[in-house]
Amino acid sequence: MEFDAVLLPARRAESIARGFWHDRTINDDLDACVAACPDKTALTAVRLDGGQPRRFSYRELAMLADRVAVGLSRLGVARNDVVAMQLPNWWQFSILYLACSRIGAVLNPLMPIFRERELSFMLKHGEAKVLVVPKTFRNFDHEAMARGLQPSLPALQRIVVVDGGGADDFNALLTIPEWEQQPDAQKILSSNRPGPDDITQLIYTSGTTGEPKGVMHSANTLMANIIPYAERLRLGADDVILMASPMAHQTGFMYGLMLPIMLKASAVLQDVWDPAKAAELIRAEQVSFTMASTPFLTDLTRVVKESAQPVPSLKTFLCAGAPIPGPLVEQAQIGLGAKIVSAWGMTENGAVTLIKLDDDDRLASTTDGCALPGVEVRVVDGDGNALPAGQIGRLVVRACSNFGGYLKRPHWNATDAEGWFDTGDLAYMTAEGYIRISGRSKDVIIRGGENIPVVEVEALLYKHPAVAQVAIVAYPDERLGERACAVVVPRSGGAIDFPAMVEFLKSQKLAVQYIPERLIVREAMPATPSGKIQKFRLREMLQQNDL
Repeated sequence: MEFDAVLLPARRAESIARGFWHDRTINDDLDACVAACPDKTALTAVRLDGGQPRRFSYRELAMLADRVAVGLSRLGVARNDVVAMQLPNWWQFSILYLACSRIGAVLNPLMPIFRERELSFMLKHGEAKVLVVPKTFRNFDHEAMARGLQPSLPALQRIVVVDGGGADDFNALLTIPEWEQQPDAQKILSSNRPGPDDITQLIYTSGTTGEPKGVMHSANTLMANIIPYAERLRLGADDVILMASPMAHQTGFMYGLMLPIMLKASAVLQDVWDPAKAAELIRAEQVSFTMASTPFLTDLTRVVKESAQPVPSLKTFLCAGAPIPGPLVEQAQIGLGAKIVSAWGMTENGAVTLIKLDDDDRLASTTDGCALPGVEVRVVDGDGNALPAGQIGRLVVRACSNFGGYLKRPHWNATDAEGWFDTGDLAYMTAEGYIRISGRSKDVIIRGGENIPVVEVEALLYKHPAVAQVAIVAYPDERLGERACAVVVPRSGGAIDFPAMVEFLKSQKLAVQYIPERLIVREAMPATPSGKIQKFRLREMLQQNDL
């Protein structure tokens, strides 16, 4: 695969000179852990479908990374080849990334909620050579789906199945044979290590185009974010980090997989969100830090309060993906005894802003924090002019952690000659330099931290024979922040109801989480004189119950 990360070369000299890029990879950090603390627990992985937690020391983690790396090379994976993976927060996820990094392969994490429609595009666009899936997860047969897709994916040479039990079983292929003992193993491991500017991660994000965009990151761009993030939150080797957010999201990947290794800390992975189990893990594993979206904070606070069993080790809960209601911040601080930190970021650059540990608690519910070191943020008008404090405009970011570009779509990079990236979000800045996201200029709904690709869902609904017009808009939800509502004008003589809409979208192989949770049928849409649907009016009507 040829990666067109055109945004990286122009930033290198300045990023190095200013100390923002550190010119190291996850290989260097894992090796440092083995040298300094080989027997320390690096990873504890918990599956809610039963069984004892799997624990790995740093020595074992590195050994398995080498073993799986050589095993992947035996499957034909070479430098710059893409290994796609649709796994939950299982230990195999962490091992696969570390293994790919050993041989210069690029990991493409895919959310377990994705189905045929999303996967067929991503796997073809990313030219994945190997796809790793669970046999089943949450009662869905991922292996059968992958097998069904393979004939339409010319680059996909092998499907590897966790808990598969057959010839393509993950253990049989990658973790049981002692590949690292083979005569050519050290040559494979030493000759293919990537550099810090090589692409290490390809991750897809939903956008306004109706087509997922392949975000390319190097070790330098990822680590340039993780290091100041950890410093602001005062995280170190003594911390235990719980990650229950999906590691196929940037949140889980950067701060659940990479961050603990970079700190020589310990990670605890939870594969299915269950607040009672999370509280149990926090107590048992002495978890001190976690990061997740607002619904996770709501659920954990409720469970701890109802059980009357405190979580005294938890120092900080970083909440991002949706605004945190003021009452929740107060309830969580009392119930959890932890500092609640608000933050904002994107797949393209990781965390951009977050409040500081010494900030007044009210800032967690009234702002999304201030910029990290190495990050500049501006709020501008339509002509790119900076706006004064308090005025809403487009949020642009220039950061050492900005991505390398969108794979095969450089015309979508939204980055000007001076390095300013247009986030597509609307925001205002306070006089103290804190930002507050106030809306999105791009047409995406964020439901519990998960982006819903509105344009794609609308395009599918337009295929329904009864639909003449459709607009999908957000409506507020106390727990998830937003939910999606489909507003439909039916064709003459046509009819559609909510069950029919759901069944139709399922037949189109759309991820269940992307299906709108309300349907409103109208005779006409509010529109401009040119006929463009006025979504802002629909949102207002929803909030006022006028639809």
